Amino acid sequence: METWRRVVVGVDGSEGSGRALRWAASEARAHGAELKVVTTYPAPSPRLATEFGSAPWLERTDWRGKAEAALESTVRDALGENPGVPVELTLAEGSAAKTLIDLSADADMLVVGTRGHGGFAGLLLGSVSQHVVAHARCAVTVVR
Repeated sequence: METWRRVVVGVDGSEGSGRALRWAASEARAHGAELKVVTTYPAPSPRLATEFGSAPWLERTDWRGKAEAALESTVRDALGENPGVPVELTLAEGSAAKTLIDLSADADMLVVGTRGHGGFAGLLLGSVSQHVVAHARCAVTVVR
């Protein structure tokens, strides 16, 4: 089996992203690659922050802290204390699709779930999944 360097997986704390994470970890182990687990969080709009003052839900540190806690718990819940593969946790502010596409330039495979927390429950693929399938710079697997 071919040795890879990196498998990137996007997670958002949803059940589907947990399945994608377990699948990505299995592939990383099989190919001798590291696993880069990515979560993004929204950047508050400067206009909203000005209009609403310093409301707690608009502060970047709060978004980042919640995203970091969700990332750590998603990895722990899906992979346990000893995942059997080198794991790098990555937090990024901004668009999930753009972040994953950017990271795909240095990956052997990009893995996402079919649907995350947003959007409409009846859709087969979420907007992030659709976007990365169309624009990633490496192989993409969408885990159902």
